[in-house]
Amino acid sequence: MKPDHTASTLHPRNLHRAGYDFAVLVQAHPPLASFVRPNAYGDASIDFANPQAVKALNQALLKQYYGVAEWDIPKHYLCPPIPGRADYVHYLADLLAESHPDLNPEQVRLLDIGTGANLVYPLIAAHAYHWECLGVDIDAKALRNAQQIVEENGLQQQIALRQQPNPASIFKGVILPGEQFTLTLCNPPFHASAAEAQAGSQRKWRGLGKRPPQALNFGGQSNELVFEGGEAAFLSTMISESKQFAKQCLWFTTLVSKASNLPLVYRELKKVQAVTVKTVEMAQGQKQSRFVAWTFQPMPAKKRI
Repeated sequence: MKPDHTASTLHPRNLHRAGYDFAVLVQAHPPLASFVRPNAYGDASIDFANPQAVKALNQALLKQYYGVAEWDIPKHYLCPPIPGRADYVHYLADLLAESHPDLNPEQVRLLDIGTGANLVYPLIAAHAYHWECLGVDIDAKALRNAQQIVEENGLQQQIALRQQPNPASIFKGVILPGEQFTLTLCNPPFHASAAEAQAGSQRKWRGLGKRPPQALNFGGQSNELVFEGGEAAFLSTMISESKQFAKQCLWFTTLVSKASNLPLVYRELKKVQAVTVKTVEMAQGQKQSRFVAWTFQPMPAKKRI
């Protein structure tokens, strides 16, 4: 069976490098079977414009590869592609292994900014690396759903949740005095307004050869996608606030959706005097992405062989 999509560019440890094996996934999650059809090439696939099909695929992937028996999200909430999310986590593990090779993986504490109703990053990190995770969000409904996922899968010892009380803040209000984290990760909102998010949603539908709906119901709630000033403003706020917690986190990281925002990110990081800055490029098929990592702490000396 040919893979459903080109995935060979994924991280070497990514379990989805060979594409989706729908026979295995249907066995893991039988409801997926009703959505599987031959694509234009005669290979098994699903209609990726159908939110129910994408959700069933995610349920199957999480069951088969990450030990998540129970997973669901409310209607219209972000249903993220699992392979790309896994890549971010694996490259974070590489970042730690390179910078702090003596660090015990089970002592790693991860902060997920904007964890959403789906909780996918902590679920992958907890299973793949046994990291302790804290998921943060401004949306109470999203957090209630995430908490249900945690409890239904018995993950209370590995994953905790916390609400951000101020939608204009990133770290302030959620990193407590004296609290320590090894890593932060974030998939920032990348639209500046609901109208811009709507336009982006419609472009996605057209890209899938479908007629766009009137409502914003492809790719997430508006508060998952929108921040006043867009991605650039969000990243500037995040970098500025990170300086205040310089001694409480080893590595701050965030995805940067728009490559045009990278010069701004580097200028802001220079302004706050980050000690080390790294940009990690990622790819899934033709889709290119990257995250930027920075720290205010000196790197340990390399051991001589």
